[in-house]
Amino acid sequence: MRFSLSRQESLDALRKKIDQVDEKIVGLLNERALLARRIGQAKSLEKEEVYVPSREKEILQRLPSLNRGPLQEEALRSIYREVLSASRSVEAPIRIAYFGPEATFTHMAAREKFGSSATLISLPSIADVFQEVSQQRADYGVVPIENSTEGAVTHTLDMLVEAEVRICAEIFLEIHLNVLSRSGRFEEIRRIVSHAQALAQCRRWLASHCPRLKVEETASTAQAAQTALQDGTAAAIASGMAQDYYGLEVVAANVEDHANNTTRFLVIGDHEPRPSGDDKTSIVFSVKDEVGILHRMLEPFARNRINLTKIESRPLKQKAWEYLFFLDFAGHIREPRVQKAIKKLEKSCIFIKVLGSYPSGL
Repeated sequence: MRFSLSRQESLDALRKKIDQVDEKIVGLLNERALLARRIGQAKSLEKEEVYVPSREKEILQRLPSLNRGPLQEEALRSIYREVLSASRSVEAPIRIAYFGPEATFTHMAAREKFGSSATLISLPSIADVFQEVSQQRADYGVVPIENSTEGAVTHTLDMLVEAEVRICAEIFLEIHLNVLSRSGRFEEIRRIVSHAQALAQCRRWLASHCPRLKVEETASTAQAAQTALQDGTAAAIASGMAQDYYGLEVVAANVEDHANNTTRFLVIGDHEPRPSGDDKTSIVFSVKDEVGILHRMLEPFARNRINLTKIESRPLKQKAWEYLFFLDFAGHIREPRVQKAIKKLEKSCIFIKVLGSYPSGL
């Protein structure tokens, strides 16, 4: 009995200390918010953007050096993403358009980057996201650009060529796919539904575990979840967020074929972020059809010791067998070595467009 009482007193004492710490945390958060408001006022006078990707990266990169535990770094980063989101909302409201309905992976990426204090706007197509940003009805847009398993999202590449927007940031999101149904019982499933990309990312699992089930494509993983909610014989391949959002049960978890399945998303806006010290630049160009042209277009980057991180080709819609080349490389467009390489490349180009310079994703 004595042990129980002393233990209770100890818990009460510890809880009082937590209450005291919470009081300090709330006070410090509001102190930070007041400073953010003053920064917002200064930005407004100088006509600067509320969202500054380089500053966000600086804050998040500094956290590990401040962390003494026992909080894990990823947990601390998640907390600070919401702190940053709340602080931005005090500076000024921010509207983020994203492709797809709620509970899709693009929705998850938008929330991961901008937090719950931003206004997130669901749009039915990638083109609509570009339009919303171009017309300044949204401050930024979030669209998928490539998956580590299935490659580039070609519609996004096409829109980057056509639209007058800039890439402002990138987001890397680990993709975990679950089989979801109303009951959670495999024996009740008669068909599997999902977006084509999600189905492709778990092709081997489907062939191994349900070779006789009908597989159907939907416009999004969220639409697949809606179908599973309405039809007890259908199972959706979708995210954990979709499970929570639509109240479904897990039939099988993490059914993606590759454990490191990751999708890269782009944040598009109307301005060029300032250098962060660890940046990436994306360009698109077409070249004259000449002998050795592919070698010559890459040579300026090698000569200026610029690391190429991605190259992708797309056929020109106007001319058969001619191509646009999309290139990502390390460095910011304001760096002299990058400007030197671009100037040299231009001599071999019919068309060239800088899509954006932005902080490399964490």
